[in-house]
Amino acid sequence: MSYQFDDLKKSCPTEWRDYIEHSFVQQLGDATLATEAFQHYLKQDYLFLIQFARAFALAAYKSPTLADLKQAKEGLEAIVDTELDLHISYCNEWGISEAELAELPEARATLAYTRYVLDTGNRGDLLDLHVALSPCMVGYGEIANWLNSRSTTIRGDSNPYDAWIAMYESDDFQEAMQAEVQWLNERLAEVSPARFEQLSRVFRDATRLEIDFWNMGLNLSE
Repeated sequence: MSYQFDDLKKSCPTEWRDYIEHSFVQQLGDATLATEAFQHYLKQDYLFLIQFARAFALAAYKSPTLADLKQAKEGLEAIVDTELDLHISYCNEWGISEAELAELPEARATLAYTRYVLDTGNRGDLLDLHVALSPCMVGYGEIANWLNSRSTTIRGDSNPYDAWIAMYESDDFQEAMQAEVQWLNERLAEVSPARFEQLSRVFRDATRLEIDFWNMGLNLSE
């Protein structure tokens, strides 16, 4: 049997739907999300990006081929050289200074997901690491597409969160998402049913932790 990324989503349909269609996401699309909730999410997402960069450094170490090593290097450079600066600038627009970001403690949900990813990558191989990261790397693109499929989603100046949606519906992000899905599809096609079951558990757990990350933002939990 040949597996695909869609099979991972089918292995935990309830969790995946609860993540993609979370109340935080719905309120963001409806322009009803509390400002404080979005600011709390942005602060923790900055800390998440730092750990995300560490995950790409781990991916470089775990890379069995030169192509995989180059992919990991490009991902690490993109986060450290570009995405973190963009995130800091975006946070500034929401009244969050770089000095404040530098002093932030990690919320429990941030710790749980990022350390789960790193631990999974440490214990497993490169595929384990990519599967643990995929709810973020693929999910955010799917969230933007889902928001755009809803008649109730508000776009433009009437929604203060429109720039967030635009970021993940952008051609660059959608292309990166599709490239990640293709990478996963090529490798999942070669795994055994027993190995796929292991990866399904990783994917389900990572998705549940992403749900907790939305809950953290919505509830302003530390």
